[in-house]
Amino acid sequence: MTSRPRSDDTPKKTSANEPAPEDRKPAGRPAAGGDVPVAPTHPAGLGPADRRRLLDGTHHDPHGVLGAHPMPDGVAFRAFRPYALGVTVVTDDLRAELRDDGDGFFSGLLPLRAVPDTYRLVVAYEGTVLETEDAYRFLPALGEVDLHLIGEGRHEELWRALGAEPMEHQGVTGTRFTVWAPNARGVRLAGGFNFWDGTGHPLRSLGSSGVWELFVPGIGEGELYKFDIARPDGSRTLRADPMARRTEAPPATSSVVHASHHEWRDAEWMERRADRPAHEAPFSVYEVHLPSWRPGLTYRQLADQLPAYVTDLGFTHVELMPVAEHPFGGSWGYQVTGFYAPTARLGTPDDFKYLVDALHRAGVGVLMDWVPAHFPRDEWALAEFDGRPLYEHADPRRADHPDWGTLEFDYGRREVRNFLVANATYWCEEFHIDGLRVDAVASMLYLDYSREPGQWVPNEHGGRENLDAVAFLQEMNATVYRRNPGVVTVAEESTAWDGVTRATHHTGPGGFGGLGFGLKWNMGWMHDSLDYVSHDPVHRKYHHDEMTFSMVYAYSENYVLPISHDEVVHGKRSLVSKMPGDWWQQRANVRAYLAFMWAHPGKQLLFMGQEFAQGAEWSEAHGPDWWLLDPAYGAEPDHRGVRDLVRDLNTVYRHEPALWERDTDPSGFAWITGDSADDNVFAFLRHAADGTPLLAVSHFSPAVRHGYRLGVPEEIPAWHEILNTDTGRYGGGDVTNPDPVKPEPTGWHGRAASIQLTLPPLATVWLRPA
Repeated sequence: MTSRPRSDDTPKKTSANEPAPEDRKPAGRPAAGGDVPVAPTHPAGLGPADRRRLLDGTHHDPHGVLGAHPMPDGVAFRAFRPYALGVTVVTDDLRAELRDDGDGFFSGLLPLRAVPDTYRLVVAYEGTVLETEDAYRFLPALGEVDLHLIGEGRHEELWRALGAEPMEHQGVTGTRFTVWAPNARGVRLAGGFNFWDGTGHPLRSLGSSGVWELFVPGIGEGELYKFDIARPDGSRTLRADPMARRTEAPPATSSVVHASHHEWRDAEWMERRADRPAHEAPFSVYEVHLPSWRPGLTYRQLADQLPAYVTDLGFTHVELMPVAEHPFGGSWGYQVTGFYAPTARLGTPDDFKYLVDALHRAGVGVLMDWVPAHFPRDEWALAEFDGRPLYEHADPRRADHPDWGTLEFDYGRREVRNFLVANATYWCEEFHIDGLRVDAVASMLYLDYSREPGQWVPNEHGGRENLDAVAFLQEMNATVYRRNPGVVTVAEESTAWDGVTRATHHTGPGGFGGLGFGLKWNMGWMHDSLDYVSHDPVHRKYHHDEMTFSMVYAYSENYVLPISHDEVVHGKRSLVSKMPGDWWQQRANVRAYLAFMWAHPGKQLLFMGQEFAQGAEWSEAHGPDWWLLDPAYGAEPDHRGVRDLVRDLNTVYRHEPALWERDTDPSGFAWITGDSADDNVFAFLRHAADGTPLLAVSHFSPAVRHGYRLGVPEEIPAWHEILNTDTGRYGGGDVTNPDPVKPEPTGWHGRAASIQLTLPPLATVWLRPA
């Protein structure tokens, strides 16, 4: 809206049903709830029912009564401008002051043959005069195709239809506001532009779609807003926009009108990211909590540091803990209120795009944690959004999440499923995200998840599977993969659900099609292997199977091996602090374990701070202990050595296809010895697609073993050590095998040839054909 002074060349002024002096009343505040609206004394005015519904905010079609409408004797103009002292209509040919009908209503019957194509309102308030377009003269700014797709739950670009969209409509610049609230008796728009009083900005209901719409001229980027919703019980609630693409920084909760102006420079990355499927490519992930990685940095400042750090360490991807807006920082982003808005704590949506762009240009892929499993109960967000359960299930036994005190989505409602499916594609398409790690999938799949008997209702077949959630996940994965070549979805799924990474159209033994994910976190490997290494070496022989059992099911899914944030918080201790022994042994254990992990079939994920053996648990309040890498700190070489190893692990990993090319193919792995429990030794071969082998030997005992014999393929003339975690510069004792090792015709481990190695204490050694 713009303020425009009156000029001498204004159109001819006329009187529009000039009232008698005794009929004039001051405008100002609309009638209170108990007041009875005064009936108009002339035909252009509104009747009592429409006045009351507009004052109460329960009118479903304000455009049908406000604005300009043809009548037998001319054109009726009606305006609802609370607090205004006067309203004047200005057309190309005339200027007419409308009658003050009281309670903020103004009307007039002008001697026009037809409704003018354009007109403006001059609104006088105390101390100012505003000239503006009339919001109630515009046709709907949302098309029938959009409404049809929303009604069917198939609008794959929902963010282009709902929310706040700056645009030009009928030749006028403004913002279209749309919201899905099918149970609302009425919806009004409140924001900074109307002093958070939405009385004068009611939205119209678009048929039976449940969508409400209003195009507001003169409103643009940066405006704060919320939706003022009249509930079915007559109460009101002020809600943030579920589709808001930008928000205020918490603890403020308003939505912000946003339009992107970022110009992407990652075309080369986007063109080649689909060249190789993720499960057949090097895939080494650095997990990051952006607000605490370097506390205080914005998205743009992170773009100056994070890509360089990750590139130096050789990771192929970063995985960002949830970046969607959330009110409580202590939730780490896993209780989302703004599903379409990057958190404003670190900057604007374009600032976040700048960070993703910088990572891509550095050759680093970007995964982000996505949380469609639940949402918090904040009264200004999604919970009972329009007065009744809408995004959550109507049955409290299905809606209440027992672990987190949150609400689960109603995956059986097509509009809710559409909200989430479109959200997945939104992050991939608008922010060039390369992968979505879907949080808490198990809690979605099972109706009895964390529930006791009597607290859950079986599905239509009498089972515990949430069929609605299964259908949603299948639709989400199929849609993301169809629309975004090169993107990968990753499931954090902690049970043995069959077919998490199987194609959706392939039915498994349980009768379900696959969920369609590209990768799955291997939670079993994580728990088993961490349990093994936490034991003192003298006891490890009794837990040997915890390191070998993963190979029993290694090819049942496409796996990621995660050492994530969940394993280094809440009393679980950091990775190095889980290890037994003195400080030297703890670091040696970590180095041996990481190299075992990098050689094991599956992709790798490591949480920030663990790459340099941080001793303290992670805290979102201060992030990693970077001071451990300060050269002035006496133990800095100990921490730098572990980080140097991680860098070399990634470097060798990238250059050795045997370590990633056949991750999901049993032909890519062969045990040398998986039963040397008394020696605490694990040895196996990895094979590239062309058959080239790599030999990995892990020794989890503190003793040095000289001349340790291992069976090997007889066709390899010699083996060369390419990585040894006991190397001195990593902080080890420098017990290595510096010369090529040649096989002997001595049968061992079921093979015709064998080699003898020196096994360093608490170390992993990699060898390849010399």
